[in-house]
Amino acid sequence: MSINLLQTFFLFILLQIVTSHTPRRFIMAFSTFMCQQTQPFLDFPSSRLNMDLFNPQRYKEKVVIVMGATGTGKSRLSIDLASRFPAEIINSDKMQVYKGLDIVTNKVTEEEQRGVPHHLLGILNPNADFTVTEFCDKVSHKIESIVGQGRLPIIVGGSNSYIEALIDDDDFIFRSKYECCFLWVDVSMPLLHSFVSKRVDQMLEKGMIDEVRKMFNPNLDYSRGIRRAIGVPEFDLYFRSEQFLDKEQRAMLLQEAIRRIKENTCELACRQREKIHRLRNMKGWNMHRVDATEVFRKHGREADKAWEELVAGPSGEIVSQFLYNLATKVPTNVAGIKMRNVGVAIATATY
Repeated sequence: MSINLLQTFFLFILLQIVTSHTPRRFIMAFSTFMCQQTQPFLDFPSSRLNMDLFNPQRYKEKVVIVMGATGTGKSRLSIDLASRFPAEIINSDKMQVYKGLDIVTNKVTEEEQRGVPHHLLGILNPNADFTVTEFCDKVSHKIESIVGQGRLPIIVGGSNSYIEALIDDDDFIFRSKYECCFLWVDVSMPLLHSFVSKRVDQMLEKGMIDEVRKMFNPNLDYSRGIRRAIGVPEFDLYFRSEQFLDKEQRAMLLQEAIRRIKENTCELACRQREKIHRLRNMKGWNMHRVDATEVFRKHGREADKAWEELVAGPSGEIVSQFLYNLATKVPTNVAGIKMRNVGVAIATATY
């Protein structure tokens, strides 16, 4: 309704109130007046019904999802982001959700968490089943709780099939409620394979064998619970046979178990990367690829500096723009971009 028409409308009502003696006469006069006005046409662009005319756009809460193959630094990045923004982390690794085997499942330690709240980390009985439906229910409740406190949920983990089920649910409930920012930490496969091989050696030094031995039960299989984790079934033959073998035979059997753990971990990394490619290219997930390859080529302080410049900094800027709808565009294939002052300022101000 135009301004002139609105003014005429109110003038008409005023005159009718003054001159009308009965409510019925006023209603009839009002109806006649409205029927005489030119009614606007609804404009449906491209011959399609525009549902926004009937349902105003609903405000969506925002969620950050950090993805990547095992060993790429997903957990580190999520903690870096949660240290810059008022955020909490939700684990989406289906093995890390179980209690126990902290070395085998590579859970972040309390020191590494740096005071950032973590959810769905080490909460389930090791023998329990954890279905994708249960995962989606638990994560949905955690997200609602976190956003209800005015904080940002950051979902991180390598179980991409679970993340896919959460976000692309059959009823599109998640997409209707939440706007997602996908960060994909990527590393070239040859470098990553070398890294995960060294990481297995570090896990062995931390006591991986004794950790698995304490949970070993020859009467249980490896199809349920935390026993499905890479690093558990590979030791089965070694634990069953070690008391019957001499030192040299035990050493050979142990090395074979370690070789299989490294091989299976590398295969897992390849499958995870392929899954991410499928989600990005076939399902159209708008992912910001953050290339951390150069970080893995460096060591010590040089590696930490490269991480900030190539991974943490650019990712913080991407999240700033996502949260505050900044105009500056960030390429979806990020490499070597330093965090701009505006991103740093906002991240600092919101912490």
